[in-house]
Amino acid sequence: MPERPYHHGNLPAALLEATLALIAEKGPQGFTLAEAAKRAGVSPAAPYRHFTGREALIAEAARQGFEIFTERMEAAFDDGRPSALAAFLATGRAYLAFARSNPGHYVAMFESGISVNATPQLAHAAERATAILTRAAGALSAHLPPERRPPAAMFAAHVWAMSHGVVELFARGAPGARAPYPPEALLETGIGIYLRGLGLIPPDA
Repeated sequence: MPERPYHHGNLPAALLEATLALIAEKGPQGFTLAEAAKRAGVSPAAPYRHFTGREALIAEAARQGFEIFTERMEAAFDDGRPSALAAFLATGRAYLAFARSNPGHYVAMFESGISVNATPQLAHAAERATAILTRAAGALSAHLPPERRPPAAMFAAHVWAMSHGVVELFARGAPGARAPYPPEALLETGIGIYLRGLGLIPPDA
């Protein structure tokens, strides 16, 4: 008997929505493509019309996540902040807010084991996200003498790592309930210590 055709207005979007929900519930390795298809209301074979497998679907979730993430980071950095420091701190708050509001995307992006080079589109989206924080770091350190100025990419990587650590330990899931201080306060205090060590802000700022 020939396979019955499926009828779906936008199957890739429905599969992506199902995948994000499953990632948030079960983790990136805790579900099958058949489960995503079932949740999207289509046959187990239908996803293969658009995706080669579960990893391709997770990679698309990560790509979409990086696009959303970049938009929010850009808005935080460019939203008429009074200083480079205020803009830089705003990007940190935007990072935490994204992790809370888009848990499925966040896990697909940073915890799924999918390489950012899995597809050219994912690599491009990840590069754009990295560029925002690098630009913010460069703007904040631009007034330092060249011999004391840290490479903007390294500066950005340090702060990204700090932000990710706060998210993992205190801003998502059960560990967040045990946070000794609000995650935003932990991140901004940590960034402040780091910036003082670089001489980017005075001791009493």
